[in-house]
Amino acid sequence: MDILHKAKDYVESLFKDKLSSVYFYHNFIHTTYTVNKAEEIMKNTPVSKEDQEKLLLALWFHDTGYIECAQNHEERGIEILKKFLQNENYPENYINDVSKLILATKIDYKPENLLEKIAKDADCSHFASHDYNDISDGLRKEWELTNVKYFSNDEWNAVNLDFMKNKHTYYTDYAKENWEPLKKKNIRKIEKKLEKEEEKKEEKKENQDNKKDPKSDRSVDTLFRVTLNNHTRLSDIADSKANILLSVNAIIISVCLSVLVPKLDTPKNAHLIIPSFLLLLSSVLTIIFAILSTKPNVTKTKFTRQDVADRKVNLLFFGNFHQMLFDDYNNAMRDLIKDRDYIYDSMVKDLYYLGKVLDRKYRLLSLTYKIFMAGIIISVLSFGYAFLKL
Repeated sequence: MDILHKAKDYVESLFKDKLSSVYFYHNFIHTTYTVNKAEEIMKNTPVSKEDQEKLLLALWFHDTGYIECAQNHEERGIEILKKFLQNENYPENYINDVSKLILATKIDYKPENLLEKIAKDADCSHFASHDYNDISDGLRKEWELTNVKYFSNDEWNAVNLDFMKNKHTYYTDYAKENWEPLKKKNIRKIEKKLEKEEEKKEEKKENQDNKKDPKSDRSVDTLFRVTLNNHTRLSDIADSKANILLSVNAIIISVCLSVLVPKLDTPKNAHLIIPSFLLLLSSVLTIIFAILSTKPNVTKTKFTRQDVADRKVNLLFFGNFHQMLFDDYNNAMRDLIKDRDYIYDSMVKDLYYLGKVLDRKYRLLSLTYKIFMAGIIISVLSFGYAFLKL
């Protein structure tokens, strides 16, 4: 396993075991996104292999300091990086180069070379994301929960608009050409939000005598949105890993069936029958469990109209309402929309059962990797033993 794969696994375990759940933004999902965006830039920018490795190592560790404290987290991340690379016997000058790239991700730092520019652009790539609103809400929620600052809608939009227009810039040619236009689109969306907020304020003044239903808590809405988004991304990651195993083992089986198996009917190759069988068996088992981990698990429940009236049915899940007539579903949804507690109860159920699905998926995926690893080891050892017996 190369150093970048080791770094990814190390940081993933570190965040899983030690990072507080209040960090809705500075977590493994943001770190992975930043690394992917740096790779995107470097595919279109001439950078040596060694410099690529240094930069990606820096980005894997640039937010690890949050496991201890948000203040000066870059310096704390450098300490974690140094211990990791020292255990891998990397020289001090190499470690210092990577450490400087971590410091380059500080919000007020001005990059001085190409690698620092790539690091800055990758760390701020979410400004050009189609999911910028959800990502931004995650940071807002994180600051509220960590007592950094509470923002109203207008304040948050104004802060984001000011930063994106007046304080942030992309440095690499690739980011300027490909991300700057998307960032400008997000700026226009924020400007429209501020305009709408102004219109809402005017409407409230005009309708002061009208009683309105209480508005839902913004922080609760953000919590549901960000949590659901994280669940979805984790599901995508699990499916991606399962697909990798499916592809690898499908190749192994096709190669064995086309190249190795036809040669086993000769007496001189009889010693390869058992190792070949073990290799094929482990690949088949891996494929079976990989398919099970990605197999949809939809529970369909029958219910009566009284169940809908008593609010015992989650109308947000298609497995519940797909058998309803449209008029019944429309009336039930109107009741749901009018009752904030009913909405939250339905969303909590949705998140809970999605979490149960994720738990099953990751347990099966973990078992699949163990089967694949054990199968490869046993197969290689059996092939070695078979040849030694000759």
